[in-house]
Amino acid sequence: MQWLNWVYWGVDLLILGIIFYYSFTGKFSNGPGRQVGWILGALMISLIPKLLVVGVLFMEDITRALYAVFTIGQKVLGYSDSTNYMPERRRFVSQLAFGIAAIPFFGMLYGTLKGKYDYRVHKIKLKFKDLPDAFHGFTITQLSDIHCGSFDDPQAVMKGIELTNKQNSDLLVFTGDFVNTKADELEEWFNHFKLLKAPMGKFSILGNHDYGDYIEWPDNETKKANLRKLQRLQHDMGFRMLLNEHMRIEKDGESIVLAGVENWGKRGFVKHGDLPKAIDGVSAADFTVLLSHDPSHWEAITLKEEKHIHLTLSGHTHGMQFGVEIPGFKWSPSKYLYPQWAGLYSQNDRHLYVNRGFGFLGFPGRVGILPEITVIELQKA
Repeated sequence: MQWLNWVYWGVDLLILGIIFYYSFTGKFSNGPGRQVGWILGALMISLIPKLLVVGVLFMEDITRALYAVFTIGQKVLGYSDSTNYMPERRRFVSQLAFGIAAIPFFGMLYGTLKGKYDYRVHKIKLKFKDLPDAFHGFTITQLSDIHCGSFDDPQAVMKGIELTNKQNSDLLVFTGDFVNTKADELEEWFNHFKLLKAPMGKFSILGNHDYGDYIEWPDNETKKANLRKLQRLQHDMGFRMLLNEHMRIEKDGESIVLAGVENWGKRGFVKHGDLPKAIDGVSAADFTVLLSHDPSHWEAITLKEEKHIHLTLSGHTHGMQFGVEIPGFKWSPSKYLYPQWAGLYSQNDRHLYVNRGFGFLGFPGRVGILPEITVIELQKA
């Protein structure tokens, strides 16, 4: 049965070999695309369950070793003549280890095959005393973090787009990261996302991945041209991009302000966002919705702004594409990096909603934290 051990660990060695080959040949130079995702996914599905098995068995080995030390001590002191110093591994422990490992194995397998396209609609209603009367019942659909360079199933993506349009919202907003690294990724999906529609317009902002910062470019001008191309493609799909600016959404003689900032994030992420510039000319009496990709911008900047930003819409975290969400409880490792990582947060009559993301990046799947389409209804309190 020795060959089973070779197969058991050989899969990981093969995947690691592929990673080293891709690294040395420069095949990773285009950033985290489909190939990188599948390699990373295969490694995680294969290696993580095995590490759990090793961890459980190692804990048993420690207890066996302690038992051996105790037995030898008894023999030295003359309290025992046993020569069975090291007990055999207990079968139920091995079964327990493999049972524990099966949970992440099948969870990640499901996440890569189905979970990453298992779109969920999250609907919330928010009440505001100073909402203009004409906007009572006004609906906004939010998408975020599409990362179209990772997609590998056009039909599944199309179902997500159709589900988005099915919400029939008044306004559609996209809060950053249309691509992983290059504008070229969007060309393959241009005709898909062009089908997104909303009667009062489609608006978008830039996320950290949209700037092309995560790969090397021949020169700075090529990098700038890539960003201009991404902006042009979004414009041609019908999106009005807000780059540290705002515009008014008018209805029945009244209006609200929709503002958008470029990416501003903590932990080394680019800080191109300029909120004062984006809301220059906005009055204290205006009802304002802000699009800001990174939720860390909310506590660091937005909450400190004198002008009242009623609602901020963000994304960025993806909920790390892994976690647990059941009624009354949600958890993800993302919470240890971002105090606001998924869903609705409120402070001092100001609200932040963090979208879990439409796409995926790196690991080609979602386990527990599923792709999201958000529908927000504004109501007059």
